[in-house]
Amino acid sequence: MEFISPGSRQLKANLHCHSTLSDGHLTPEALVDAYRKAGYSVLAITDHEAPYDHSAFSTEDFLLLTGYEAYIRPSPDCVIDLFGPEVHLNLLAREPHNITFVGYDPKFCKYMPHETADSRPKAGAAGPRQYTRAYIQRFIDDARAAGYLVTYNHPCWSMEAQEDILAYDGCFSLEIFNTGSMVINGSEYNLALYDRFLRGGKYLFCHGADDNHNKYPFGHPLCDSFGAWTMILADTPDYAAVIGALERGDFYASTGPAIHSLRIEGNRAHLTCSAARRAVMHVSPKRAVSVCHEDASVVTEAEFEIPDYAPYVYFSVFAGDGTSAHTRAFRREEFV
Repeated sequence: MEFISPGSRQLKANLHCHSTLSDGHLTPEALVDAYRKAGYSVLAITDHEAPYDHSAFSTEDFLLLTGYEAYIRPSPDCVIDLFGPEVHLNLLAREPHNITFVGYDPKFCKYMPHETADSRPKAGAAGPRQYTRAYIQRFIDDARAAGYLVTYNHPCWSMEAQEDILAYDGCFSLEIFNTGSMVINGSEYNLALYDRFLRGGKYLFCHGADDNHNKYPFGHPLCDSFGAWTMILADTPDYAAVIGALERGDFYASTGPAIHSLRIEGNRAHLTCSAARRAVMHVSPKRAVSVCHEDASVVTEAEFEIPDYAPYVYFSVFAGDGTSAHTRAFRREEFV
């Protein structure tokens, strides 16, 4: 199995972004311009409870994904509790013109004008939101049925109990990095939670995103843009090609390093990457294999032997500046 072929194209993407259509500080036009100039090829502007179709901004070399961020809080009036849990989900549309509202509740629609929201197609049960496992699961199911891919966002910031997060089914990917939350709390790095999913038999994918609101200018220490991204393995920034790659898990998360190739044949894996301090094959938090040099010189290639007892493996690259990249997990039946 060749997950990343040498020389294959990788599209840099930010899958979580906010504009002036909700609580962001830059217009959609300004965000497109900034991310294009920063070398990105894909952007999803996912404003809070505000499904908009931004496909008019797409060009041959830059793709806008349609979607929005939904959130469910214990407060029926959508009042934030700084010490309590809530859940945020990004809904990425499989089709570019899908602007369906899922589980519409006017009290949670704080940014989109209600007359605009009323004109949107609806899916799922409208009315008051309920912060319960059953309601959240129905919401995820309804979103998927309405043509969305669902991501679980910033679990550290959301403060949900792990047993609740692990109980949900149907999210295709977990935000393993979130720049905005990392700027706030310094803790939004979710590799351990990702491994909990895998050990429980839930093989969702993992991605990185900015969740940028751009309260601070580019270059400021508290700027929340360009800190985490997803590298999508697709030949072209075409809507169907990118969505297909996301559905298949053909992507990896990064805050810096690039993975140039990854091949798994039987019980052997071979990885090449940009300059790194070490490359790691994870089997569990208690068992991993690192490739590094005693003199801390640069690693750009690693060979791993996969133990027979490993039900899955995934790979990380750690650079000397503290940045890292992570693949999704590969189940044994995928490569043996």
